[in-house]
Amino acid sequence: MQNQEKLDRVQEDGMTIRERLRIILPELDARYGTDLHTYLEFNREKPWQLLFSTILSAQCTDARVNMVTKDLFVKYPDLQAFAEADLKEMEEDIHSTGFYHHKAKSLIGAAEKLLSDYGGVLPSSIEDLTSLPGVGRKTANVVRGNVFGQSSIVVDTHVKRVAKRLGLTDQTDPVKVEYDLMEVLPEDHWILINLQGIALGREICKAPKARCSECFLRKGCRQYRLEHAESGEKG
Repeated sequence: MQNQEKLDRVQEDGMTIRERLRIILPELDARYGTDLHTYLEFNREKPWQLLFSTILSAQCTDARVNMVTKDLFVKYPDLQAFAEADLKEMEEDIHSTGFYHHKAKSLIGAAEKLLSDYGGVLPSSIEDLTSLPGVGRKTANVVRGNVFGQSSIVVDTHVKRVAKRLGLTDQTDPVKVEYDLMEVLPEDHWILINLQGIALGREICKAPKARCSECFLRKGCRQYRLEHAESGEKG
């Protein structure tokens, strides 16, 4: 539920978050669309594949993960195959995604727990999902949003960076950013903000320096308005 006090609090650039969102959200929708999708490829009849792909995506590009899982999900076609996999062989299979020691243990462990505790059925609650090896809130929210259609906010590096620059949060911890965004964003944009934030972060709002002069959100962006306040230019 939106926090009305937070929405109407005037920020240092003279705008409230409510005013900011009236500019930002329509522009994001127009630029990147409102279709729900995931950049990670998976078989929707095997939703656990998205869970495993998201585990692999830590510190790795979605494109690289998709290249790896194209063969991985053929070699290991079901949870039983993952649960019975040889750890060293699994490490070799996913080596190019990085952090393969930890990720291999997580994949095998998650498969074992899904079979033993959930009868091979992917759970939908964030509590159950985060009880699986290698699964934190970000991964759980990816699954909840894209498999179960549950409103959730996924805070990755792009979303965290974009949200702070725009003025939607002052936090840097991903969990705190998630809760801040839940308080200010309408629920129909909870899942969308991840897709749109990733797109904006890759195209314009890059790290370490954003290409602000090219940004279509200048009029509503706190960082841009503050940096250009002295010159009198705010859009």
